[in-house]
Amino acid sequence: CIQQILEAVLHCHQMGVVHRDLKPENLLLASKSKGAAVKLADFGLAIEVEGDQQAWFGFAGTPGYLSPEVLRKDPYGKAVDLWACGVILYILLVGYPPFWDEDQHRLYQQIKAGAYDFPSPEWDTVTPEAKDLINKMLTINPAKRITAAEALKHPWISHRSTVASCMHRQETVECLKKFNARRKLKGAILTTMLATRNFSGGKSGVSKKTDVWSKNSKPVHTTILNPHIHLIGEEAACIAYIRITQYLDTNGMPCTAQSEETRIWHRKDGKWQIVHFHRSGSPSAITK
Repeated sequence: CIQQILEAVLHCHQMGVVHRDLKPENLLLASKSKGAAVKLADFGLAIEVEGDQQAWFGFAGTPGYLSPEVLRKDPYGKAVDLWACGVILYILLVGYPPFWDEDQHRLYQQIKAGAYDFPSPEWDTVTPEAKDLINKMLTINPAKRITAAEALKHPWISHRSTVASCMHRQETVECLKKFNARRKLKGAILTTMLATRNFSGGKSGVSKKTDVWSKNSKPVHTTILNPHIHLIGEEAACIAYIRITQYLDTNGMPCTAQSEETRIWHRKDGKWQIVHFHRSGSPSAITK
């Protein structure tokens, strides 16, 4: 799998394209058959570069897969894709990411410091060659980071039959299943929320004149920040997030409201439904 990903990344880089948002969600299989080809998807954040061009192309990507140079707002280029490949390979081998924290600021600090390790017992059966490839991909200095072409020549890729472990710990398989389930669940719930615009959940306790959820106000833009998914068995989940809504009040004045919300979802007949809703206090509308 990682070999096909690297081959696809190498092809993109040879064409002068940097994906910038490599992650498991953007990897597709050509079919459901065993050994199906892996395809890269979602080039919405991709950029074109000339050769080994390095520049500040803007902040783009998914938090857990961002490279240190992007977080530092340094000039960057093709090397950001190899960092993301390192994160993906780490996940594929043990079923959880190298960098993780509920707090995004602390997560970014981990990434910028390159603070990851290979803890027991998950990594005890992983070969030194695999760890070496990850280390070369997750090198903080992009100038010293391995390239896609170099990675494909790495012993763990080019001589897999002799240096790669054929063992798959059951715990790793279970971790991968949970990681994938959480990823799919998060996407399904957020998609349902945005598709139904089901953001209501009880009285806010403020007057109609400034109530962002009243029929008299005119919503302009709603942003969901830091959504955290917690699985409760296989048929239920809790999602907590911050909601920021910009709107016009009845006087036409622009306002912003922020609240912390929690929802309990339950899957029934293949569909996710809200069974409990809680909003932290009353949202305060701030006139600008």
